[in-house]
This record gives sequence, structure tokens and C-alpha cells, in this order.
Amino acid sequence: MTVRLHWFLPTGGDGRTLVDRHAYGSNIGRETRGLRTPDIEYLAQIAKAAEQLGFEAVLTPTGTWCEDAWLTTVALAQHTERLKFLVAFRPGLLSPTLAAQMAATYQRLTRGRLLLNVVTGGDSAEQRRFGDHLDHDRRYERTDEFLSVVRGVWQGEPYDFHGAHYEVHGGLTSLPPDPVPEIFFGGSSQAAGPVAARHADVYLTWGEPPAQVKEKIDWIRSLAEREGRTVRFGIRLHTISRDSSADAWSTANRLLDDLDSDTIAAAQAALGRSESVGQRRMLELHGGSRDQLEIYPNLWAGVGLVRGGAGTALVGSHAEVADRIEEYHSLGVEHFVLSGYPHLEEAYWFGEGVIPELSARGLLSPGTASRATGRPAPLLVARGR
Repeated sequence: MTVRLHWFLPTGGDGRTLVDRHAYGSNIGRETRGLRTPDIEYLAQIAKAAEQLGFEAVLTPTGTWCEDAWLTTVALAQHTERLKFLVAFRPGLLSPTLAAQMAATYQRLTRGRLLLNVVTGGDSAEQRRFGDHLDHDRRYERTDEFLSVVRGVWQGEPYDFHGAHYEVHGGLTSLPPDPVPEIFFGGSSQAAGPVAARHADVYLTWGEPPAQVKEKIDWIRSLAEREGRTVRFGIRLHTISRDSSADAWSTANRLLDDLDSDTIAAAQAALGRSESVGQRRMLELHGGSRDQLEIYPNLWAGVGLVRGGAGTALVGSHAEVADRIEEYHSLGVEHFVLSGYPHLEEAYWFGEGVIPELSARGLLSPGTASRATGRPAPLLVARGR
């Protein structure tokens, strides 16, 4: 099992700051310097950099404050050649048969570069903006049915389904996707686990300390075994990697300089209303305080003071960041979905610093390593014997 690396597309905007220009007040962002709008030219720069550096795919988020992931990524596919797109979407907001058709079309248009990140949704207020009024657990019940229909329709023959949320008669994708997109899925609640076990190809967790990540892996793995399935694992983290540890921590501390107490309090109040168990676990890592944000060696919880979702970053020298990746990998984590502020520059810091470290340790495929270093993979010549 090699390490598989992915980057992030900031379709809600980017910059040299952690301050979210949308979510916690109308004035935030007006006086904040270094903000970048997510126009196609800037996103294409990030996508091209990710491809050149050796990342396999880029994750594109979903929600009120970002551009639509399907439309954005299919446009960016025209600016790249190999890069895959991990498209996040919420299953309750469109028909499962339509989603299956969209995925099949996407695979043909991009020649097989689609991965799917299924986001059930942990915030009822956010869901209601899109006309979804189900509660937390019922949303996971619906996701279970949704993915059953999607996989059924992808078989290429008329498919019937009768459930509490969907009733499909003769559902069909006349040209099934080739290849079938891998499904990434996350969720820390008791309602989420069985859905992951039945449907996920990759279970994705946010960046908690290794012991907590191992607990999640063991939990999902045991549920999947009962279903007769094997699930792979991924982790979502930010990164701040520099030539020296001191430089990396200096950058992390500079990001904190933008965060006054009112901004942190507003963010924590908003995030605390989320129904997401994963979000609650992120908040518990720091308790809303700037003190002791290094919650594990080189694992920093500062991002989660003002940002929802993934709230931790790997901070340190390139070798130290590689150490932590290697530690998570030893637990069974295969996919690393990474990001950093700003995303263009941090992609290069990681790609030119950490990827060669991982390659030297034999953790990457030869193709990934050669793209990152700019050197061709070694040619293996068979000797006749």
C-alpha cells in the first residue's frame, strides 16, 4: 500500500489568512489583506501545479460559500491532462439516478478522471438553504438509499428500488461509467458508520491524533467486515511544511496574528451549532483557546479556531511532516487529502519538500516521485536468464 496524495481546490476563495471571508460576519474580509477570488484562472494555476507536482487528484468542496463542484471541475479538466477531481456533493439535493448519469457523462468527458466525495451534511441550517429538512440521522438513512440506487443504476440494466426516501422504477444509466468512480465518504456518528461500511471505497476522516484515527479505522473496518466488504482509508489535513521546523512554526504563528478574540468567538459559536459529530470532535481538540494548539507532535489545531471541517495541520520541517504521514500510513491510511493557505504556494512547499522525502522512504509510486522531482522513474531492464 503506497501513499496516495491529493490536494484541495479553494472554490470559496483563498489567501494568506485563515479568516473565512464569508461565514462569520458581513464585515470579515473587507479589511483582511491577501484574499484571492476563486476565478477560473487562479483555480487553474492550482490544478496545474498539483498535476505537475505529482498529486493524484484535487478535492473540490460543496456548500453555500463555494462554487459548484461539478461545473468547476469539468471546466478545469480542460486545463489539465492527468489530474483527477474528487467532486464533493450532497446526495439529498439531486436524484440518485441523475447523479449516476452525471458521473457517467463526466467519466466520458474527462476520460475517467472523476472521484466522488459524498457529503451527507452535518448542519441543518445549511441543508435548509437547499430545501432539505431532514434531521441528522434521517439524512444518513437517505444517503444509504441514494448510494444503493447509484450503484444499482451503474450496472447498466433497468434497476428497481423501493425505500423510505426513494422509489425508482427501471432506473438506468445506458452507458455506465468506465471506470466506476471511487466513492469517498466520511462521518463520525453512529448513523454514519454503517453507511460507510456498505458503500464507501475510501472512508475519509479529518486529522485527529493517530490514536483517535486508529479507533475510527478499527470501527469502520469491523463494520465493513460484517458486510463482507473491504474499505480503504484516507485523512484530510492542512500542511505547513518548510525547510526548517522553526520557519514552519513561524508561518503557523503568523496565521494566528489575523485572528482576534471576536473573530474566534464568532466562529466557535457558529461551528458549535453544527450537528456534525466530526465537527464536535474538531472543536474538542482546542476548546476555542489559542493555548496548546500543538495537540500531537507536528499536529496543530489552529486552523479549527475559525474554520469548519478539517481543522488541523501538519506543521514542521519536510522530514517532520513526512514522519507524521508515515505514522498515519502505518495505521492503514492510504489517501492523504491535503491543503494549505495559500493553496498555490503551499502546494509547491509540500510538493518540492515533502514528496521527495516520502519518495526516499519508498512510500510513493515511481510515477508520483518522478513527477515531483522532475526526474524520470528508473528504467528497469530485464536480463535474459
